[in-house]
Parts: sequence; structure tokens; C-alpha cells
Amino acid sequence: MQSDEQIQFNKQAGDRVSARYERLHGEIFNLIEQQRLRDALSVARSAVKTAAVPLKALDYGCGSGNLTRYLIELGIYTVSADVSEGFLALIESRFRQTGLSEGLLINGKDLSNVPDGSFDLAATYSVLHHVPDYLHVVREMCRVLKPGGVIYLDHEVNESYFRRPKEYIEFLRKARPIINVRRCLRLLLDVRGYIHIIRRLMNPRYKPEGDIHVWPDDHVEWDKIEQLLVSEGFEIVLKQDYLLYRNHYNLDVYKQYKDKCADETVLIARKQ
Repeated sequence: MQSDEQIQFNKQAGDRVSARYERLHGEIFNLIEQQRLRDALSVARSAVKTAAVPLKALDYGCGSGNLTRYLIELGIYTVSADVSEGFLALIESRFRQTGLSEGLLINGKDLSNVPDGSFDLAATYSVLHHVPDYLHVVREMCRVLKPGGVIYLDHEVNESYFRRPKEYIEFLRKARPIINVRRCLRLLLDVRGYIHIIRRLMNPRYKPEGDIHVWPDDHVEWDKIEQLLVSEGFEIVLKQDYLLYRNHYNLDVYKQYKDKCADETVLIARKQ
């Protein structure tokens, strides 16, 4: 698919799953991952060196508001941006009463409707792999930040995920159930899922939610992102690999391996 077709597909996918997105993604909406996310956003908030009160944040590719809720908890006025009007309607219903929330419809290519230096914090979570030109989007997030502002990039698989080192393979073998009964039942009863299976047979790189850069030969490359940030005058505050907890993992096994291997990365950097 071409870029415009990919973006349109992602918009339609977001509209389709917005009401049940959180039920579909137990790897995100579980207590362990949510606590890690909350802590990491607190680090990003502390790294901001602008004088704005309150701070103003951009949640790029907001989805159901996974970042938005914690940014608002931190007292930050948050602009939740997405290509999906379904997700933006969900954001409106969930957070309008806070007085710290507004929605922004974006085109999935850039932030051409946002002036330079509009934000103190620009954050995105599990979004870059949906974007045709993710490096350009990161550059755009840099542009809309004030000096002293912070960029927060999180939840994209790292090189270890594709290399599959011995410890990681060992972890997956021990942590995952041999048969995931809940997932099997969900797939069996999801009539629309059969359509996705047919599409996957026709196109091996088809994903129902529009994942693009999720293959060993085409994925989000963290070294390129870091080089871009440095070239844009950013100081790296934190770059940390972590092992994502999925709700079907054996928790004891996860705790045993979480400091031995990793499959995701979070990066926080400040504009000089």
C-alpha cells in the first residue's frame, strides 16, 4: 500500500476498534505495564525545563487515551491527536470534564496544523510503527516543542526483539502458556477475525490495525531516532530497554527475567 492508503486504513481501523481497543490489548492495559508507563511519564515531566504553567503536552496518536490520562493526572494540559475520529470522540467523552483536555485531528503524515514551539512535552506510545514515515513524524514532534521541552517515545520493539537472544527465547518458552485458551476462544468467536485471516493469506504483511514497521527487514530503528534527536539539538535524558509484560505471561517467570532481557524501548530527550 502507498502512504495515503496506509493512513486511511489506519483511520478506519481506529474507528472500528476504538470502543473495544483496551479489551484487545492486554499487553498494554495491565497493572505492570501501566505502572511502568506512569513512572516513565513522571520522569519525562520532571525533565521539562520550560517556564509554562500549566505545561502543555501533545499525545501523538492518542488512541483511547493511554498517555492522556496520566498526563492529565500530572496536571498537564493535554492535546490528544489522532487520525481516528472514533478515538477522538472517546477522548472527548472521557476527559472533557477535567478542563485539561482537547482533541486534534491529524493527517498521519506531519503536524502541519501545529505551529512551531507549541508544546512543553510531546509524547507517543506504540504509534511510530503505524506511521509510513516515522522519522519525519519524530522530526515534526521536535519542531513543535519549545526549547527546554521534552520528547517522549515509548513502546516500540527494539533490536533484541528481532535478534531473539538465548535469554529471550528461554523467557518466552517459560512465560507463555502452551495453549492460550482465552485467545483461542476470542479468535474462534470473532467472525470478523476470519476476514483478517483471509487477508493475511493474501498478504503476509497484513495486520488488522495497520502495523507497518514490524518486520525484521522493516522496523522502527532506535539508533536512527537517537541520531535524529541529537542532530535536532536534543539531549538524551533516558534511553531504557525493558521487557514488556503481557497479561498471559507467568508473573513469576516475568519477574525472574525482566532484568535479563528486553524487547521494547523508551526514550526521553530534551530540546536545548
